[in-house]
Amino acid sequence: MARTDRLFRLLHAMRVLPAPVTAARLAEETGVSLRSLYRDIDALRAAGARIEGERGYGYRLIEDVALPPQTFERIEIEALVLGLSEVRQMGDPALAEAAASVLAKVAATLPDRAEQHLLHAVSQARRFAARFPAMPDIVGFMATIRSGCWREEALAIRYADKDGAPTERTILPFSIVYLDSQMTLLAWCTMREAFRMFRLDRIRAVAATGISFRPRRAALLRDYLAELRRAGATRAASADPQERRGDGSR
Repeated sequence: MARTDRLFRLLHAMRVLPAPVTAARLAEETGVSLRSLYRDIDALRAAGARIEGERGYGYRLIEDVALPPQTFERIEIEALVLGLSEVRQMGDPALAEAAASVLAKVAATLPDRAEQHLLHAVSQARRFAARFPAMPDIVGFMATIRSGCWREEALAIRYADKDGAPTERTILPFSIVYLDSQMTLLAWCTMREAFRMFRLDRIRAVAATGISFRPRRAALLRDYLAELRRAGATRAASADPQERRGDGSR
């Protein structure tokens, strides 16, 4: 690993691990010897990073030279913390880890007073974590699904309906949708020739096909949005006339 990459990895470890972080833990995270770690810490300090601590005690990153300072109002900090806390609670482990990493990077760029606001907001957000149900164990194929969405490539899945009957399908994945009680995948189903919302807890297997649907994506998405608009218009037209007038009469 190049030394520059190693230094950035060390900075990231110091952002996300609970402080003070021992030299042994940092060496394990960055894959170097203790002697190399001490040299890397000295190099970061020489470059302008404020790192408190010493050998035998542990280290704390006070000011991160790799990230520009950020200015947030207190209400913005609370909004940021609450949103990331919900992601950590609702998402799969990879997404939860990413949310924790974002929060750590933001904290590393805040001045001392704003950082105290952030820590207070984090403690408050923990009180609401229990309102979300536990997510299904879908860790094994989340990376494949995300890659399909990002790379715009078809996926082969084995899917179970509400009665547990399995089907083999090829889908064109668009986006993972996070709901209060479940996670779903918006995708074009080539078997049904229509958009479907696939519950992730009913997907039994996923495999990448390497087949790109990028040329079709924009047209399919336009069709889907038009379908949503038609459905909304139909619901509005079938609503009670008195409710549409909004006069409150019965």
